Amino acid sequence: MESKVRKALRNPFALTIIAIILGFIIAMFILAVAGFPPFKSVGILIKGMLGTPKDFTAVIIKSTPIIFTGLGVAFAMKTGLFNIGGEGQYMVGCIAAVAIGSWLDFPAPLQIIFTVLAAVLASALYAGLVGLLKAKKGIHEVISSIMLNWIALYLNNWFTNTNFYHKPNTMGSYPVRESAYTMILPQWKRSEAGLAVLRNNKFLLQVLGRNDVNVGFIVAIAASVLVTWILTRTRKGFELRAVGSNIHAARYTGIDVEKNMIQSMMISGALCGLGAAFYITGQQPHLLNTLSSSENIGFNGLSVAFIAQNSPIGCIFAGLLFGGLLYGGATLQSQLGAPTEIINIIIGVIVFLVALSILIPRFLDTHTKKEKPQEVTAKEKEKKKGAGNV
Repeated sequence: MESKVRKALRNPFALTIIAIILGFIIAMFILAVAGFPPFKSVGILIKGMLGTPKDFTAVIIKSTPIIFTGLGVAFAMKTGLFNIGGEGQYMVGCIAAVAIGSWLDFPAPLQIIFTVLAAVLASALYAGLVGLLKAKKGIHEVISSIMLNWIALYLNNWFTNTNFYHKPNTMGSYPVRESAYTMILPQWKRSEAGLAVLRNNKFLLQVLGRNDVNVGFIVAIAASVLVTWILTRTRKGFELRAVGSNIHAARYTGIDVEKNMIQSMMISGALCGLGAAFYITGQQPHLLNTLSSSENIGFNGLSVAFIAQNSPIGCIFAGLLFGGLLYGGATLQSQLGAPTEIINIIIGVIVFLVALSILIPRFLDTHTKKEKPQEVTAKEKEKKKGAGNV
């Protein structure tokens, strides 16, 4: 019988919690070395994340696009592909959302549908290119997706400065039309009736009045459930996982390996595109800016997938943790003057420890195998002694 400690060390969820706790402990040590009170600093960080309804709502809003990109990476990993191009796919989705959302002029339901579909389709096709290169030419997805990340960055800057989309006297594009907004009750909040209600209700004032609350988080939860269902309950999910587990065995059973690789990357990219769509339509300023470097939404999603250990449902909680650290880190900086690098250290340590925790069950298995022969030998000796006495 295994001890409770060994059982806990074989549980992925328990290992992730341990890694997160150790990450905070190491961060406290670093804060103490840097001259900041560790317990007070962590208290401010947590209060910045959960202190008020406004803070928690802001964490949800900040986490939403990261959850989507994390979900995209996790889906690809579940099917044996390493989609490190979520950043580029996210940026292409933002470009498509702005292109369609600012150009078309339809009533709200149609405008939202066209804008979201444009982002999803563009990101899916962009990721599909990675899958196509992998399936047809054998080019590793890490290489091609990294290159496409850079192409997406420069494509963003080119698009932002085109004559048709560039807003004069700014560094950005025109925003999408208001009919494309996915915020909750945006017009009601600005009306006299809405303002009267919000003034008399502090909770609603903090949640609705002071944040761009949108439907993106609800869609992210639905997408996580849908992805889990596809992977575990459908034939297509079985084919995708089979290709990821063993290409040769999948091909032997008649599964079209190349087709499934492309489809897997397209679904992964579509999820990143959803994050882009709800970022553009659900948060100010609803436009693109000229970038000097990546916004790291896709790369943060990569970390979220690692923390969640590629669990679609786990990406929700890992994304909330990630968004909370980023949002709470700003509070820590403003109140104590702690550098933002501390937050990056916490995140880096957590991701490193989660990655390291994968080796623990393997170590336990190896150690158990070494112990078993000794136990068997001891039992055999006892049997022989008993037989000799008889």
